Parts: sequence; C-alpha cells; structure tokens
Amino acid sequence: MHYWVKASPSDFSGTLPKPRSGHSAVNIGNSKVVVFGGLVDKKFLSDIAVYDIDNKLWFQPECTGNGSNDQVGPSPRAFHIAVAIDCHMFVFGGRSGSKRMGDFWVLDTDIWQWSELTSFGDLPSPRDFSAASSFGNRKIVMYGGWDGKKWLSDVYVLDTMSLEWTELSVAGSLPPPRCGHTATMLEKRLLVYGGRGGGGPILGDLWALKGLIEEENETAGWTQLKLPGQGPSPRCGHTITSGGHYLLLFGGHGTGGWLSRYDVYHNDSIVLDRVTAQWKRLPTGNEAPSARAYHSMTCVGSRYLLFGGFDGKSTFGDLWWLVTEEDPIVKRLFSTSPNDLPQNKDLTTLNEDSSSAQEDSQGRHNAVEELGKSLGITLSFSNPGLPVVGEMEDKEFLNLAFSLSEVEPSITGRVTHTEAAQALRKHWSNSNPRLIPLKELGPLLRDYQRLITHKYFTNDGPQSEFMTTSLPGKDAYQFYHINSFRQLRMDDIPKLLAEYNQLLPD
Repeated sequence: MHYWVKASPSDFSGTLPKPRSGHSAVNIGNSKVVVFGGLVDKKFLSDIAVYDIDNKLWFQPECTGNGSNDQVGPSPRAFHIAVAIDCHMFVFGGRSGSKRMGDFWVLDTDIWQWSELTSFGDLPSPRDFSAASSFGNRKIVMYGGWDGKKWLSDVYVLDTMSLEWTELSVAGSLPPPRCGHTATMLEKRLLVYGGRGGGGPILGDLWALKGLIEEENETAGWTQLKLPGQGPSPRCGHTITSGGHYLLLFGGHGTGGWLSRYDVYHNDSIVLDRVTAQWKRLPTGNEAPSARAYHSMTCVGSRYLLFGGFDGKSTFGDLWWLVTEEDPIVKRLFSTSPNDLPQNKDLTTLNEDSSSAQEDSQGRHNAVEELGKSLGITLSFSNPGLPVVGEMEDKEFLNLAFSLSEVEPSITGRVTHTEAAQALRKHWSNSNPRLIPLKELGPLLRDYQRLITHKYFTNDGPQSEFMTTSLPGKDAYQFYHINSFRQLRMDDIPKLLAEYNQLLPD
C-alpha cells in the first residue's frame, strides 16, 4: 500500500521552486534533484531550482556560463528535454512563445556552469514535446516531438563524449508520429508510451525500440507491446518514473466525451511491473493530489517527489510525496489536528441536525447511572464526540457500499441499501487491515460504533456487559469513543477490524 503525503515545511529548508508546468526535473545521482525552466501564466522560465537530498535543502545556484549570444545559460523555455549523465544535465529544444528551439546545452552541477554545445552529425530539427532517455552512461536517445508543422517519429542518438548526433535508421513498422509522450530505457530497450498523435488524437499505445546497444549487433526495430492487466487510458503530458522492479506512470491529459470532446486530466497511478510484464493499478490508501499534466516526478530514496503541473486552468507549485506504508511520514495522515482538516460536508450537516440524537444520548447516559445505582457498582459511559449516525443518514457509508462490485442485486434486479450495507461489511470482514484504504476508515469506524449502539443500547436500555465497570475482567470496546478515524494509529487498525468482526452477525 502506498500513500500520498503533502510535503510540509518541516520536510525542507531553503526557498522552494516557483509554480510551473512543462519544466524538467532530473536526478543527479542520489544527491540532487535539478529543476529547470517551465511555464507559468504565459511566462517562460529559465531558472534553476535544486533539491539537496542529503541536507533536505532547496536552493537556487548562481550559475556561470557563456553561450553563442553571450548569455549565461539557455533562454527561457518549456516542454524541452533534459537528461542527466553523471554530474551533467543535458538540455535540448523546447519552446518559448511560438518559437521552437534547436539549441543544445549542458550544465555541470559540480560547479554550476552552463556550456552551449556545438554538435555535429545528423542534427535534429528544432522541436518541443519530445522525449529522451540516457543509456550506456554516455549516450542519449531522443524520439518524436512537434516541430510547429508536423508530428515527428524520428529517432536520434547523441554520443555525449564526441557530441555527434546520429539519426537511427529503423526497419519495419513505425509508431505513429507523436508528441507529449514518454521515453524510458528499460534494460536494452526504449519504451515509448502515449502522447498526442498526428491529427490530434490522444494515444494509449506502448512501443519498444531495440538496436540501441552497439555490442548487441541488433537491427534497430520497433515492436508494439500489448501487455495484460489494467493499463492506463490514452494520455499525453504524463510522467513515467523508474523505481525498483517497476515503472510508475502518473497523471497526464486525455479527452472524454463522444459527440463533443472535452479535456480530462488524470491523477491515477499505474505500475508497469518489469518482472511479470503487466500493468497494475498502484494501491493507494488515500486521495491523490489534484489531477494534472506536464508535471515532474522524481525518485528521492524510497520516495517519489511530485512537483508542479497544469490542469487546464491552474498551474501548480505544490510538492507531494508518494511513499510506502512503512515510511514514517505516513503517521501525519493519522495525527493531523482536526482543526487543520477539511470538514466532511455530510457529517457537518448531520451534526447540525443532531439535536434529537444528542437528547436521546443524554437519556441513555441517565439510564446508565440508574442501572449502576440499582446494581451497587460504578458504571461509566462517555458518548462519542459525534452522535451515532444512522445507516440511512451516513451518505459516505452508503456511497461506498453501492460502489462495491461485490454487491449482488435482489430478485427485483435492484440493489437495496440493506444488501449494499451487508456487502460492504462482508468486504471489510474479509479485508487485510494493512490494505484498507484511508478513505474507508471513516465509514468503517462509524459503522463499528453503530453496530455497538444497536447491540448494546436496545429499546430496553443499555446492557451492562458493554460498559467499563469497576468489576475486574470487563473489557470495553476501545474505539467506541473515538471522534474521528484520524485519531487512530496505524497499529490500531487491525484491533479495530478484529472488534468489528466480533460485532457482525454470524
């Protein structure tokens, strides 16, 4: 299970990068992430922002350099390519306004010095929305893009030692020309996914290019891959980041509708498993960041760092971690102050309309006291901070119940709320507590409290075996008085689920 955690001020020191989209972000070894360029409010950027991983510090280095027009570094741009090899970041192309770039730069991140490179050979045409990857620790392969007039499907290889470009001659069938795709080296193959194709359709195909490694003596050729599993929908402007035995795809931009098309931005996470060669949805325990495209995603140790992007209206400057459940920062999701959390509108409405429930609760409290007096013992009962919400009024619970694929309709062909609730309880009963999504914990906790109330507070009054008493050996349900699931700790969830299963009817 993975979790999205919004970066907090305690995660970093220094000056955070400005909001942007269409920028690049590359890992320099395991020590730095370098962000360059981008676009915000129609303004193209040329600044550098660096995250020092060891010191958890963001800073803007003062770069030196000299280009053909006496500029220190590349002109402002977005939708360029940037590839890291050792301590160097190579930058090619991109766009500024309506102009496509064809210049070629390298940044030495040891001394923060830019150099404009004069290369030779088969020089690629100026372009934006291309994609590239490094291989062999000295070469860069670039595929496709948009030159302002047509979509491209050419392949160029750059030797960064000799600075010679070579256009790769590829035999056989070719992928449709495209831009806004991704290109990722995996073992000895270049994987290209998605993008916007010639004529404008959004693509969802996956291609592999062989023949890049000279020692293999392979003829260069493309193969379209059709992998099993839950693959991503067609999109462009997404990211694919390599991590461990899988590739992680996040976000991007697609289209929806039939008669009239409209833009759709994504915030889903899909994994391409390198071992099983299939697509998988990445299980996440809480809501993902806002949908976006033209963002960046980099690896920082065992974490992924998401930055920036665009959703058709707004440019983002937020930073998010995607982490495993073992990561210490997951605890933030369970210990956030209630004052800092967005209010659930359904629960707020229920609270406003709960005066009768509170009066009923007070009656039960008085009944507990009377029962204690008659038995000659001390009984205590603390009502939960929220009144116990009825099943029909718990909209979040019902929406989750009706969304389950396990729900089987009755003989009328329609699923009743009782059948949906039973299916959801069965789903929780069979769930691994470590894999229950964060968004299900609120409905689970409320249903747990609801079952306790129905079992022990019947029309005949409270049953004494539930209450904490002064008699030894009496165990109370320990989560009945919890106001919010965010008060739970990670190790509370298995205990909560165990008590919940005891409450379910056989």
